[in-house]
Amino acid sequence: MIATRFETARTIIRHAVEADAPALLRYRAENREHFAPWEPLHDERYETLDHCVQSIVAVRDVVQLDRGYPFLVFDADESEVLATFNLANVVRGAFQACHLGYGIAARWQGQGIMREALVAGLDWAFDGLSLHRVMANYMPRNERSARLLQGLGFEREGYAKRYLQIAGTWKDHVLTALIKPSMW
Repeated sequence: MIATRFETARTIIRHAVEADAPALLRYRAENREHFAPWEPLHDERYETLDHCVQSIVAVRDVVQLDRGYPFLVFDADESEVLATFNLANVVRGAFQACHLGYGIAARWQGQGIMREALVAGLDWAFDGLSLHRVMANYMPRNERSARLLQGLGFEREGYAKRYLQIAGTWKDHVLTALIKPSMW
């Protein structure tokens, strides 16, 4: 099961190919400080071209196994990575669900790019993948994520103490989910 390419008014959304490694490396390096409070710790290899290539190659297996669908969100000419999102931990059978993770470059925050990309990605998750539930979790202090998810229709389902190790510390998370809307 291979995802298709999405186009929105301002973006191109697709899986990465090896030729995207330099753009992915720029995205990681330019946003190191921006992402640091919201991500797990990365070793020094994370910001190398070799690691970017390895990450891109690993995506093929995850997609082929229907376990996850990582996407890069590019500008219209596909020269700059603006954001990323991942439909991860896909579970089939009676559950038909996944987890959504996402991030946007610091300079593109507040312009509706992430919302635009996620609307397209969620449409594909429900229609193309036939998922029933998409779950997304955020740290309570991440007000931008709270507003974004609420605006997309995600509903709070719980609160998990020390849920994920972020920036070297176990952090609490608000648990949300979006059930397949009737429009899909």
